[in-house]
Amino acid sequence: PFYIRRCVTEDPSWSLVTVPHLTELCLQHIVHNFEKNPILNYLLPEHQRKVVDRLSTSLPLSVTANIVSHEDYWKRRCMERWQVCDVSNYGDSWKRMFFERHLENILKFFIPNTTDPKEVLELIPLCKDYVRKLEIDQFLPPLRVDQKEESNDLPDTEDDAELDEVYRHHYDLKNLITALPHLEELHLTYGVKSCGMNFEWSLFNFTELDCSNLAAAVKKCRNLKVFKLTRSKVDDDKIKILARNLLDHPCLLELDLSHNLIRDNGAQALGKLISHSRIETLDLCNNQICHLGAQALAQGLAESSTLTSLNLRLNFVEDRGGEAIGHALLTNTSLKFLHLGSNNLSEPTAAVFSQVLAQNTTLTSINFSCNHLGLDGGKQLLEGLANNKTLTELDLRHAEVEQETGFLIHEIVWANWEAVRLGSLQHPTTEPL
Repeated sequence: PFYIRRCVTEDPSWSLVTVPHLTELCLQHIVHNFEKNPILNYLLPEHQRKVVDRLSTSLPLSVTANIVSHEDYWKRRCMERWQVCDVSNYGDSWKRMFFERHLENILKFFIPNTTDPKEVLELIPLCKDYVRKLEIDQFLPPLRVDQKEESNDLPDTEDDAELDEVYRHHYDLKNLITALPHLEELHLTYGVKSCGMNFEWSLFNFTELDCSNLAAAVKKCRNLKVFKLTRSKVDDDKIKILARNLLDHPCLLELDLSHNLIRDNGAQALGKLISHSRIETLDLCNNQICHLGAQALAQGLAESSTLTSLNLRLNFVEDRGGEAIGHALLTNTSLKFLHLGSNNLSEPTAAVFSQVLAQNTTLTSINFSCNHLGLDGGKQLLEGLANNKTLTELDLRHAEVEQETGFLIHEIVWANWEAVRLGSLQHPTTEPL
């Protein structure tokens, strides 16, 4: 008889535990083929989480934008792309942060006549549900071909001016921002941040065409609440166009035009705007507004029932402008914050504001810093504060007020502030923060 010997060999390290479950194999397959077949929404919640945790952050936005809502995934994409990520500035939403910053980045480096507009327009259906604020601190002009060889007979300045008119228009925001239904804040600066050795003043032009396009865009952006156009060389002609288009805006509450070239005619247009709109905050810091412009703003202030904050710091309103604003505040019952620092104001303005402080029960903060109120001006303000219970801040730094007078004013204002603080502790607000 024949004897057969059978040997069975086994892997001693083998265990049933090491065999992947079928579910796990399926999830691996879904992750691997997600770009071709993104079936995330068909999975159970616990399986969705496992898939999202493994998804690559390099997947096209056309795949992930409207399918992946898990914040952890968008947090990974943000953290890999940007060193500083403060999600509290974006409503604590990582997805919103990603799309706002991604869109901002495209716009900052968009070169008219060079960059394909589809790069922006194709992003709209992907980001429109998430973008609520845009902060664009530079707009690049079109690339300019050197044509000086063809125009050697023209002086450089004339040649540059002629070329600027043709070559300095920027990206038109109209098609973009009118397609963002949730856009509430728009912060713009027309200029170039890092031009290196290629500096030219023309890089900082905000052209008439730019202004017309922007005005039309903002007018159609019906949910916009905050509009900031700063450091963009906005002059009277351009502010008239903007103000005219903002006149009937249903939602605009804050308008920041600081660090521009607005003079009296522009201020007159803004005076009409604040008297016919719902604007609550107007910032005109560091412009070129003189007393006529301040008087026009004062007229608008007298007719406004919504404006709560007006900043005119670093202008040239002088006493005729300061007095006009003071007289408007004898009847206005909405303004709470007023900044008149660095406006060459003196004792006549302080005299009018003495009456304001005695009668007005709305103002809580006034800034007169860096003016020339003098000893008499300080005493006038002190007299007006005798029975005032609402002013909690009065800035008189470098206003040439006598030290003792400043101390007495500070005591009154501090007592008012303390009374308001104690009142808020005893009667906490029930409104949501």
